Amino acid sequence: MKYFIRYGEIGVKSRKIRKKFEKKLMKNIQSKLDCNFINDNGRIILLTDENEETVTDVLDHVFGIVSYSPVYETDTDKEKIKQLINKTITPLLDNRFNPENQTFAVKCRRVGEHHFSSQEMAAYVGSIIIELTNARVNLSNPDFNVYVEVRNNKTFVYYDKIKGLGGLPVGTQGRVVCLISGGIDSPIAAYQMLKRGCSVTLLHCDNAPYGKGTVEKVLKQADNLRKYSLGEEIRVYSIKYGQYLEHVIKEAPSRMTCVLCKSGMYQTAELLAKKEKANAIVDGSSIGQVASQTLNNIEASRYHCKMPIFSPLISLDKLEIESIAKKVGTYEISIIPDSGCGAVPKYPETHADLELTKKIIEDINQKEILEKVSESIQRIDV
Repeated sequence: MKYFIRYGEIGVKSRKIRKKFEKKLMKNIQSKLDCNFINDNGRIILLTDENEETVTDVLDHVFGIVSYSPVYETDTDKEKIKQLINKTITPLLDNRFNPENQTFAVKCRRVGEHHFSSQEMAAYVGSIIIELTNARVNLSNPDFNVYVEVRNNKTFVYYDKIKGLGGLPVGTQGRVVCLISGGIDSPIAAYQMLKRGCSVTLLHCDNAPYGKGTVEKVLKQADNLRKYSLGEEIRVYSIKYGQYLEHVIKEAPSRMTCVLCKSGMYQTAELLAKKEKANAIVDGSSIGQVASQTLNNIEASRYHCKMPIFSPLISLDKLEIESIAKKVGTYEISIIPDSGCGAVPKYPETHADLELTKKIIEDINQKEILEKVSESIQRIDV
């Protein structure tokens, strides 16, 4: 079977970059699917003997694909095109297209020189369908579309444009370290970075003894995210972060625990990013959602991290994030009960003063304790 693979913003890149991205897109598909490709001037045609269900399951999880279509091929010859239409549309009459109460339209495009125009080919195919089904034509708002693409001496017919995930092929934009907890937000932040073509390393801060039950959830989230990271490895690391929290609770004002916790997470992620040759840190922050995500606290907690920090969910509310999580498959994992964080103070600081935060960080020797705690970072998905 053959499939047309369509991309979006890849097409506006320079010729050199476009070729590079096309190559990576095809490689990502081949990492999960036994197939070959024909790349004909930006039209990627996938060829495979795999069944349609398998192909659909793979293509539905590949970033960089705007849409795809199962296609039927024949020579650019009117009689052969008629035979192909008769053969392929008949199975659709039972469950897809009811000519008694549905209208149709034919949409045609051509590449190359031919003795007919696109409109003439569309009219010819339309006449075949009318003769076969007696259906009515509606060019402005049809119930059913028939697509014909004539490429030089070959003609392709298809009946579906299946929507893809869009975005950029994973692995075209470098690697990022994503902080991941047992909650709803952080897996979606990682997902959004995959959509922008980034390879992802996950870092989980294990708060034990101030929390438990999250490591198992993080490993499940990683397995789910791997479906969207075809062609690129997702790595999962964990750090025994409870040691740092214990120090913060003992040495710093109680109300500052959340700010100092987040500050330490960013700096720990920065240390891992250097090992992973990553270019940025990612988290699931959304402005105002919790105490550590007010603008003042975001400024204070990020001040000591020199690496770029991205928060792709920063403007989304909880319902919007949950909607994406349900679509992606992370939501059901996120709501598995865990103990939560027992280090959160009764009255957390919501408007941290940057200068005071800098003084407290110096007073508790944050850099020294983080260097010690970072020795516990280990990969947990091997």
